[in-house]
Amino acid sequence: MTLDATATRASGANPVVAPCGEDERAFVLAAYGLDALQDDPELSAIAHFAAQLCNAPTGVVTMVESERQRFIARAGIDERETPRAVSFCAHAMLGSEPMVVVDARSDPRFADNGLVKGPPHIRFYAGAPLVSGEGVPLGALAVIDSEPRPGGLTELQRQGLETMAQAVMCRLSALRAERESQARAFESARAMREIADLVPGVVWSADSAGKFDYFNVRWELTTGAPPPTDLSDWRHTVHADDTERTLAAWQTSFGGGKPFESEYRLKQADGSWRWTLARALPVHDRQGEVIRWYGTLTDVDDGHRQSENRDLLARELSHRIKNIFAVIAGLVSLRARQAPEAAEFAQGLVGTIHALGRAHDYVRPMEGVKGDNLRGLLTELMAPYDDGNGRVAIVGDDCPIGPRAATPLALAFHELATNSAKYGALSVEGGSVRIEIDCPDGGTVAHIHWREKDGPSATDPGDEGFGSRLMKSAIEGQLSGKLERRFEAGGLEVDLSVPFASMHR
Repeated sequence: MTLDATATRASGANPVVAPCGEDERAFVLAAYGLDALQDDPELSAIAHFAAQLCNAPTGVVTMVESERQRFIARAGIDERETPRAVSFCAHAMLGSEPMVVVDARSDPRFADNGLVKGPPHIRFYAGAPLVSGEGVPLGALAVIDSEPRPGGLTELQRQGLETMAQAVMCRLSALRAERESQARAFESARAMREIADLVPGVVWSADSAGKFDYFNVRWELTTGAPPPTDLSDWRHTVHADDTERTLAAWQTSFGGGKPFESEYRLKQADGSWRWTLARALPVHDRQGEVIRWYGTLTDVDDGHRQSENRDLLARELSHRIKNIFAVIAGLVSLRARQAPEAAEFAQGLVGTIHALGRAHDYVRPMEGVKGDNLRGLLTELMAPYDDGNGRVAIVGDDCPIGPRAATPLALAFHELATNSAKYGALSVEGGSVRIEIDCPDGGTVAHIHWREKDGPSATDPGDEGFGSRLMKSAIEGQLSGKLERRFEAGGLEVDLSVPFASMHR
C-alpha cells in the first residue's frame, strides 16, 4: 500500500487540539526520542500482528506531531509520515476507546480527506489511542484497509487492538524511562566532570586493565600534554630518577588490587618538575574483583621542598660552618704568603679559627641577600675572593631572581667558591675564576658557566661528597635545573642550566 502525493492536499482544518495543549504534547513527545524509535523491532512486530489480527493490509504505530504524523512502526506501507491535516490517528488519539470508521466516504470528518479521495483510497480505519502516563495523547495503533467494512471489528479484534495498544505504551514507556535514566546518568556524569575540573588537582580513572579513560582538565593545564592512555604514555611525564620506583609501586598495587600512593616529580607545561602526590583506590565488585580505578594527583611541591630544605639546612648547619672557617683560614694563609713577616701570627690565627670551627656545631642559613638579580647575588658571594686584580670576573647577561631561588643559587656558588679557595684556582697565586651568565631574551632557560683558570689540575674525586650532593640538590632538586662538572687541567668547569620559571620564584 502506498500513500500518493495527492494525499497531502488537506481538505480541512487540523483536528481538535488536545486539551493539554500542543506545547505540552510536544514536550512529552520529545521525551520519547522519536528518531530513536523509528522501526523499533518490537513495535514493528506489534504493527504486523495488529494487521493480521484485523485482516487488514496495513498496520501502523503513529505518533502525531504538530504538523505531521510519523509512522514509527509499519506493516504494508512504504511512507514514514503524512501531514497531520489528513491524519485519522490525530482524531483517534483523543478518544478513550478505539475509533472505528467503517467507510470513510460516508464519514463527514473524512469524506473530503485526500487519503480517502485519492491514493491509497482509505475506506476502513480502526485506531486505538496511545496515551502517556501523564494523560497526554500521543498517537494511535491503527489498521487500515481500502475496502469498507460495514461490520467494523469483531469484539475479539477490538479487544486485541486495545491490548496491543497497551503493549505499545509499555514498550514506549520502557524506552522513555531508559532514555530518561541515561539522560540523568549523563547529567550526573557531566556535573561530576565539572566538579572534577574545579578541583585544584588532577583527577583520573582507569578500567580494570589499567587503561586510563578519564582525566579532568587539570591534567592538560598542568602538564601541557594530552591525557595518557597507558603506562607508556604516563612514564614520559615522570622524572627519570623517579620512574622505576613509581612504576614498581603502581604495579604492586595494581597486581594486588590495593590502594596506591607515591610521590614523584611530574613534568610541568613549562618544562619544570614539581613534586606530586599520586593516590589511587580500586573499586571492587561483589566477587572482590577490581572493576575500576580512581585516582588523584596533588601538587605537594612546596611542602616537599620545605621538608627538603629543612633536612638540607639541618645537615648544612655542621657542614657550612666548617666551610666558612676553612675559607677564612684559606684567606688568612693567602695573605700571609704575601707578608712573610706575619707568618707566625697567621699560623696562630689559623689555629684559632680551626678551634672555633670545632667549637661551633651550628650555623644560620644565609640571610640578607641584597638585590633581586643574579649578578648582584654573585658579586656579593664572590666579594671575599676578589682582590681587585681580576681574580674573579662576572660577565654576560643579568637575570632577575626571586626570593625562593636566591638560597639554592647561593648554596651552589658558595660551595664552588669554597672548594676553589681550598683546592682550586683561588687557592694558588695567579689563579682566577670567570663566571659567565647567559639569559637570552625570549628564552626559557638560564645558563651559568663557572670556569677556573691557572689553578691546580682538577681531578674527579670519584665518590660524591656532601658538598657535591648539596649542589645537585640545590640546582636539580630545588630549581629543577641541570648541573654538569668537568675536571680540566686548568681547574674545575661547571655548567648550570636553570629554567626561568624556577629562577623567578
